[in-house]
Amino acid sequence: MPNNITNRLNNVLSTLNSNKLTNEAYKHFVSVTPIRSGNARRNTTIVGNSIEANYPYAERLETGYSKQAPKGMTEPTIEHIRNYVYIKTGIRI
Repeated sequence: MPNNITNRLNNVLSTLNSNKLTNEAYKHFVSVTPIRSGNARRNTTIVGNSIEANYPYAERLETGYSKQAPKGMTEPTIEHIRNYVYIKTGIRI
């Protein structure tokens, strides 16, 4: 029985690793970023454990300016991470 608990805790710790979560969030954020010329997707980067949208119209896209991302990119990414953690660990965040 203790081994099962240890395995589950190790799985939780591995899933909640900040680098893994950042990379998972980045992939999703970029996938929901509207694409016209590709500039927004090209200029979205990971800096440390943060995702940076480094283009002048990032705020507009985030506030639903594009029909391709009416909720912006952050809210859908947060929801994706919540689902990701739940699927991997069974824990709701």
